[in-house]
Amino acid sequence: MNLNFQEDLWLKEACAGNLEAFNQLVTLHQDAVFNSAYRIMGSFDEAEDITQKTFISAFQTIRSFRGGSFKAWLMRIAINACYDEIRRKKRHPAISIEAGSEDPDYIEADYWLPDQSPTPAEISEMKELQSAVQHCLQDLPPDFRMIAVLADVDEMEYEEISRIAGCPMGTVKSRLARARLKLRGCLEEFWELLPRQIRQKYEDRK
Repeated sequence: MNLNFQEDLWLKEACAGNLEAFNQLVTLHQDAVFNSAYRIMGSFDEAEDITQKTFISAFQTIRSFRGGSFKAWLMRIAINACYDEIRRKKRHPAISIEAGSEDPDYIEADYWLPDQSPTPAEISEMKELQSAVQHCLQDLPPDFRMIAVLADVDEMEYEEISRIAGCPMGTVKSRLARARLKLRGCLEEFWELLPRQIRQKYEDRK
């Protein structure tokens, strides 16, 4: 059965209150929500909290879903949860340990790097690159970071990002161009290690 058709069936049943159908939707989208939350927040613990909050909120409000992309609807909830957490942290700053190469699960997650059964030397190299990517993302202002993640990690279209971020498409394009320029400079040392399709996005902005 076509996955999109199956998702539509689960959505219809979930909107009618079917928890099992909603759990199928969670299974389908939880990795995407978590990966984006991690890229934005820079912390596994915070990404897990954001993911949990996203699906709790989605279950509570799913009857308000009016069609279109369910993933985009979920991502809008996740982005709002990220914004809320960023604002909370600004009001109540605290010392935290960010996820990085020291995290035992760090190399297990599938972010920008494909799993191709790497050698130990390649694993070490990927850890270094992933740490660099996350460092450079965290150096971006939150608004730029979120749009860069939605565009270059989730590969969403401008129109979809505009709806999720709640800003005009022109603002999305402007922020993405500036974010890519900053990331390009920050990642210069690791440029040849980046996947070709990612390098191309930034080469187009040179």
